[in-house]
Amino acid sequence: MDSPPVIGDSLTARMIPRHSSLDSFGAMKVSLLVNLASIRVSKEELRQRVMLPKYLRLAILDCILRKDDSPSPAASSSSVAPPSEDLTPEVPLMVFVNPKSGGRQGPIIKERLQNLIGEEQVFDLTEVKPNEFIRYGLGCLEAFASRGDECAKDIREKMRIVVAGGDGTVGWVLGCLGELNLQNRQPVPPVSIMPLGTGNDLSRSFGWGGSFPFAWKSAIKRTLHRASIAPVSRLDSWNILITMPSGEIVDPPYSLKSTKECYVDQSFEIEGEMPPSTNGYEGVFYNYFSIGMDAQVAYGFHHLRNEKPYLANGPIANKIIYSGYGCSQGWFLTHCINDPGLRGLKNIMTLHIKKMDSSEWEKVPVPKSIRAVVALNLHSYGSGRNPWGNLKQDYLEKRGFVEASADDGLLEIFGLKQGWHASFVMVELISAKHIAQAAAIRLEIRGGEWKDAFMQMDGEPWKQPMTRDYSTFVDIKRVPHQSLVVKGD
Repeated sequence: MDSPPVIGDSLTARMIPRHSSLDSFGAMKVSLLVNLASIRVSKEELRQRVMLPKYLRLAILDCILRKDDSPSPAASSSSVAPPSEDLTPEVPLMVFVNPKSGGRQGPIIKERLQNLIGEEQVFDLTEVKPNEFIRYGLGCLEAFASRGDECAKDIREKMRIVVAGGDGTVGWVLGCLGELNLQNRQPVPPVSIMPLGTGNDLSRSFGWGGSFPFAWKSAIKRTLHRASIAPVSRLDSWNILITMPSGEIVDPPYSLKSTKECYVDQSFEIEGEMPPSTNGYEGVFYNYFSIGMDAQVAYGFHHLRNEKPYLANGPIANKIIYSGYGCSQGWFLTHCINDPGLRGLKNIMTLHIKKMDSSEWEKVPVPKSIRAVVALNLHSYGSGRNPWGNLKQDYLEKRGFVEASADDGLLEIFGLKQGWHASFVMVELISAKHIAQAAAIRLEIRGGEWKDAFMQMDGEPWKQPMTRDYSTFVDIKRVPHQSLVVKGD
């Protein structure tokens, strides 16, 4: 079975802008795909293209509910006679819906999806977690395939995933799918996006748009059709390991899990004190990691949304509330509040990086005026903005930078000052404060007078506890296997 077309080449992407990753297909191919995406498709045609045979749909759901990847005897008996080839869909789709996204419109969208392609192929993420589907659902398909079921084998090889949610939801699903590489269970299904979040930067970067259309009933069908025909591109994934003094993070995001495999590389100077005992958290991000004031604003917004969901009833309302938090948290009043020692990240943070093709750590100074540091992988941050900017070739050469790309193995590290600076950056009047490009990052964070540091990755914030006496370490490195994302445009 041929694998889906993959756009981009990680060996050459460093010199290619993000928007040009389609060049290997040519303009004619792109034009053809766009025309295909605009064709009106009937419900019956869509079902024939993406819908699994009933015996497999029921068997997969049964395995997930029983939390067992072995099909039940009743399900197995239905596959004794191999189904006819016309029952095998061209591009089988499985859909995950976050009901808390989309101004709480997720349940309505889920109902529409289930009406289109069947209840068994649409999963509510509050009921079925991505890792459960991968372990039991895909495991069920693989069990059928190992018994000689050609239909199940074909579906497993051609399957694609659609995620209806925000950046955090998409990252959660991508992270779980990435486990298939570690388990040697290829191929890994590529992911399409139905943007229901507030920023939707992952969705924007891969051509799925910044928000879901108001005419969502017809848009859902078009989105499923596009998800089944569009080509696939590569995306770098980044592992983050937090090593902290004994304690725990309260209410960490889905993508951040406790781990016992934490360590501190002491091959270079540590400015704070090493904790006598440590606790670790590990996760994966795809768009950005940040520490500082922007994460604190995001943390306040997320808690308000969870406590009073009726206030966050749509993207516009969300952004108004988000802006209000930016003002209330001191983002615009840096020099009027707080002790001077609490203002800039320079007072608590040390930054080391590894450059591309280098094994040596290099200390990079953090400007004293910086209140937020962001490590960015994509061309989109803060609802489609490009804070890194479109840099001229002479500036790139002067700073030792290369053209940024989603699959170049590099993170762009930049800083934001007070709210006025961040505002000008977000309307793209100026670029952010360029700090470095890095293939690996190490942060040492010293507590002192800081009781907490706010962090976020891919739009999911948390409060990182700090201690006066001991340092916390954040290590970021690229995951060896890249993720696969379907190009919506």
